[in-house]
Amino acid sequence: MRIAIAGISHESLNFSPVSVSLEEFRVWRGEELLQADSQFAPYESGVSGKGKYCPSYATLAEMMQDLGVEAAPILHANALAPSGVVQERAYLQLRDEIVAGIRQAGHLDGVCLILHGALLVENIWSGETDLVRSIRAVVGQDVPIAARLDLHGNLTEEFANKTDIWTVYRTAPHRDAAQTLERAMTLLVRSIREGLRPRPAFVRVPLLLPGEISTTDVEPMKSLLARVGEIERQAGILTAEILVGFAWADAAHASSSVAVIAEDEAHLPHARHEVKRLAQAMWDERHNFTFDQEVAASADEAIDLALAAEEGTVFIADSGDNPTAGTPGDVTHFLARLLAKQTPDAILAGIPDGTAARACFEQGVGATVSLRLGGKLDSEHGGPLDVTGVVEHLYRPGGDGKEAAIATLRVGGVRVLISDRRNYYSALDDFRRAGVEPLEHKIVVVKLGYLMPELRDAAPREILALTPGYSDMDLTRLPYRQVTRPVFPLDKGFEWRPMISNVAGYDG
Repeated sequence: MRIAIAGISHESLNFSPVSVSLEEFRVWRGEELLQADSQFAPYESGVSGKGKYCPSYATLAEMMQDLGVEAAPILHANALAPSGVVQERAYLQLRDEIVAGIRQAGHLDGVCLILHGALLVENIWSGETDLVRSIRAVVGQDVPIAARLDLHGNLTEEFANKTDIWTVYRTAPHRDAAQTLERAMTLLVRSIREGLRPRPAFVRVPLLLPGEISTTDVEPMKSLLARVGEIERQAGILTAEILVGFAWADAAHASSSVAVIAEDEAHLPHARHEVKRLAQAMWDERHNFTFDQEVAASADEAIDLALAAEEGTVFIADSGDNPTAGTPGDVTHFLARLLAKQTPDAILAGIPDGTAARACFEQGVGATVSLRLGGKLDSEHGGPLDVTGVVEHLYRPGGDGKEAAIATLRVGGVRVLISDRRNYYSALDDFRRAGVEPLEHKIVVVKLGYLMPELRDAAPREILALTPGYSDMDLTRLPYRQVTRPVFPLDKGFEWRPMISNVAGYDG
């Protein structure tokens, strides 16, 4: 058995003016893709040894060997960080290399794609749909295609028509990326070996749900995912999947969705029945999705709560300007409020500003520098902030040039982490590279929504601040133009019933 492995992964927030070039992807090709530990490196989660979220394999090569399958590794490209739309030229170069590699690979029994699900491409829109369409044109209708997807993906009906199997993360914050890829590959191999012909039934649910109100350890997602487990244990069902969707994509296909994939045509009627029940259950919970952490209505309220806290350290998420959702990340609003309130001990992680970072590096550690900081990528939510501070630390990365250089500038009691490119801070070592130990400071402001697993596990207290930016938690304040209406919560009071909309599962 021979399976091709390929993919392009990116999460596109197209309100952002920052597009993505080819240089902003990390690319693995051929044997490098099989041997790299990138797909099976676990999210830091506080789980050690053989814990719940530890991958079964160290590399793709190890997994394929264990499955007794020959791999035909083509290419996987992963964007360095979520951002705006991918430039058409960059996408086409990657897509065409994948398609050419599959065409040249010879006999294939299947294709496994490593995707995100929220890739938007300039002039093309859904990158996942275009990629699957292009691959299907090469391999024909009889070669099964499986895909691994992020929980926050937006799927089209065409994707659901042209893909046989897809598996989706079941944790948010995400901890199970490796397990989800293992599941996609295992189901693909099983289908080929047993001669199954998977038949998906797909329903789009008209919901826009920020990930922060749909985390998976609490209700209602906890019960919805339990229902998914019950469905896929039923006879004739290969898998059942929920996609929360990516709410900050202004695209016609942006929404939540559910799928139940039958093992074959004979079990498709049962899959249709179950997918409608699952979709209705998700819709019925639409008013119950909510934050699973403490929330402050503003930056000022979050700062006041943190300063008054008994805990030695309080992490605050600057949720409106969250680069892990694709924002530019250089809104200075929170920094301005920290300085205006003369906060005595805080870290602000961080502000991307190449000009400001270069000035710090040129002056060196110990120098006092004056900067016009931030507000250059996202000028809609505030302009640059004039600051004067002392350079305390400089981090110069090595390697392939993909990692950000970071200057740590102390402005009063606030240490600002200034990177030379867009960057985010999701693990403790991200701070340590900048010369700060986060748990030794009273306030740690991170440009995130929910804290990523390692930070969430380490934080004595977590506050999500509802701040301005392109990842505003109040979706009604964002300028949607392309999304299909009606959709909750932009529209309320409309009636909806589940309709299966892909060809394989369609029943009117």
